[in-house]
Amino acid sequence: MNITFDDKQPIFQQVANIIEDDILNGTFRVDEQILSVAQFSQLFQINPATVVKGIALLVNEGILYKKRGLGMYVATDARQKIQMKRRDRFYKELLSNLLNEADKLGLTTEEIMDMIKQLRKE
Repeated sequence: MNITFDDKQPIFQQVANIIEDDILNGTFRVDEQILSVAQFSQLFQINPATVVKGIALLVNEGILYKKRGLGMYVATDARQKIQMKRRDRFYKELLSNLLNEADKLGLTTEEIMDMIKQLRKE
């Protein structure tokens, strides 16, 4: 796996997003163990403390849980929690920014919808 981290977000947050993506796409399933900190660290070639911080974020959100001495596992409702969190972010950040830019460009709702429909077809 070849991941390139960007400067727009802290690396630990990007690690958490990668794990979330793997849960959403079925790589990690409910009650399944995720990779260890050492495995993530080696795979992404980053500091283990950074991986720990990303995983801790997901534990705090109830997406992962710890089995003492065994590792981290995917929580039962992890997929739903991730979807709700990302839908909220999509609405508050992405759509808000899109509409602000559309207003600057003088685009109507119909024009925006046509653009979205066109992209969906492609």
